[in-house]
Amino acid sequence: MASVEASWRAVAITAIAPIAWASTYPVIRHLLPADEPITTALIRALPAGLLLLLIARRRPRGHWWWRSVVLGILNFAAFFILTTVSAHLLPTSVATVTTTAGPVFMILLAWAILRERPTVAALAGAALGVIGVVLLVGAATGRIDPLGVAASLGAMVLSSVGAILARKWSDGTPLLASTAWQLIAGGLILLPIALLVEGVPAVPTPLQLAGYAWLSIVATAIAFVAWFAGLRALPAQRVGIIGLLNPVTGVLIGTVIAGEHLAPLQWIAIAIVLSGVVVGQIRGRASSRAVP
Repeated sequence: MASVEASWRAVAITAIAPIAWASTYPVIRHLLPADEPITTALIRALPAGLLLLLIARRRPRGHWWWRSVVLGILNFAAFFILTTVSAHLLPTSVATVTTTAGPVFMILLAWAILRERPTVAALAGAALGVIGVVLLVGAATGRIDPLGVAASLGAMVLSSVGAILARKWSDGTPLLASTAWQLIAGGLILLPIALLVEGVPAVPTPLQLAGYAWLSIVATAIAFVAWFAGLRALPAQRVGIIGLLNPVTGVLIGTVIAGEHLAPLQWIAIAIVLSGVVVGQIRGRASSRAVP
């Protein structure tokens, strides 16, 4: 009974991440400059990493120097740039809908890299999620920019690889420290690129400062600590299914911002996605934890 409670507690903590990430799309789209995706990614990553490092007070050692660079590129530097681009090119609901590819990628990668064979529950949960999201897409409005879709899908692929590697390389290193190292590595990689490509940013307005603070503290520092905590406590395929909360939250946020009402079909679609998340958390015997 205790293990079941601990498992669902881990699910609840992990769910913080996709819900928080869904908020990044309207914040970026409505509050931040559209012509500075690299600078936005930099401001999102580096302060969050420094904040977590201040709390963790631990420097990387041994292989964590190069691992932090690899994970910093996959989970943060490249991921944040692509996410920022897609947020400016796609409506909030459409941008978050493309994230449904994430759970599918993670199930496949967990099978290939971690030797976690997909459980029936995970496959059923992913299928329900895809069906629900497809229904949401069919009812969504707004122009769909192919470049925005490509950027969003690219972000999902990179972050899925980064998540699987983060789990594979989990070796007992403190969570706050390893997350901080990745963020700082990603931020330091972005720093010279942002200055060379976009130059020194203008002084942000109060609204922009609020947007940057939300992105860095809530949607990055807190969200990624929750995400990596889930990857340590749960099979990767189950964590991927929890990611389906991202498109549901994104559609709801987009609807609230646009002042529109959800159609009955959309409510049904949301119920299907949520049922997929629940079904995907049923533990099966097919998955096994790989040796890091």
